[in-house]
Amino acid sequence: MAESICRALRDGALEGELAPALTIKDSVASPFGVQVLDHVLSQFFSCILAGKSPSRGLIVVSFSRSPSFYFELLKIKGISVDSSDKRIHILDCYNDPLGWKDRLAETGNFRAPSHEASILRGGKIRFSIAIDSVDEMLRHASVSSVARLLSNLRSHDQISSIFWLLHSDLHTGRVTSVLEYLSSMVASLEPSIELANGQRGDMENFSLIEHNSKKGKFHVRFKKRNGRVRVMSEEVHIEQSGINFTSLSTEGAINHGLVPKVQFNLQLSEKERIDKANVVLPFEHQGNGKPIEIYDGRRSLVNSKHERPVAAVENVQTNEDSSWGEIIYYRDSDDEMPDSDEDPDDDLDI
Repeated sequence: MAESICRALRDGALEGELAPALTIKDSVASPFGVQVLDHVLSQFFSCILAGKSPSRGLIVVSFSRSPSFYFELLKIKGISVDSSDKRIHILDCYNDPLGWKDRLAETGNFRAPSHEASILRGGKIRFSIAIDSVDEMLRHASVSSVARLLSNLRSHDQISSIFWLLHSDLHTGRVTSVLEYLSSMVASLEPSIELANGQRGDMENFSLIEHNSKKGKFHVRFKKRNGRVRVMSEEVHIEQSGINFTSLSTEGAINHGLVPKVQFNLQLSEKERIDKANVVLPFEHQGNGKPIEIYDGRRSLVNSKHERPVAAVENVQTNEDSSWGEIIYYRDSDDEMPDSDEDPDDDLDI
């Protein structure tokens, strides 16, 4: 499923469409959003270097971690930043998030280092954007301003795709809903096992917290171009080597939050399944291996010439067991036509 996310970001936007946008949403109960962001970022940048994406570069807006962290991350993933042809640019908002250095540079009291993103050169070259923390943006700007910025980036003809990280429990439901509405994909992280009544004090819940610190549930909602929504789920495992994604077990694959609350049982018990299997359908073969003759009223007279005389008694259904009874049919005359689907008034000149 993580590969499906990377493919959607890799393919980018079609002409005249908004760029694909991904929200990675976690919480303190399942704080794996940073690991998911690192995985998506490294996989996506590998596709850019391999020429598998219309995006020619990646801009990382660094709020929560220093720019040097991302260069080290790519080196650990086996990606040589030195040979990447300057296709990645780190926008440093970590060391100077409020732009104090820029203001000092304007007054002449500070000289900022000059740097330019090479991926922005060359006219209409398309590139992608990764924001490592929308939370920092929301600390210094209103949700409407942040939403307007993200919406403008999605509609820009040079933006191929964009993704960001959101710690959902730091914001109200309205803020989270706004950012999810702007996204074409929402990746949500949930704890593998919910704590009882939200308590954290007893020893049993301490073991559950330790369990949830190593694994969790990963749900992704895709909004397709035709308006349909597809939901996929996996398990995430945090290991020393990184993050791994595996299929959910059968028990964990059911999202009980999507099941409507009704006054009757939607599932069959074992006895109800057995009773249902033993029900004999009306037209099910009941001859116990013996042929059953059923009268076909649509048989033509041509076929009836080779049968016994029509004036004779014709048994529709016979059975040696007298409890079943018999259906006996008498034709009034040899000229009587069998039942037909034809319109009886076809020969009238109307």
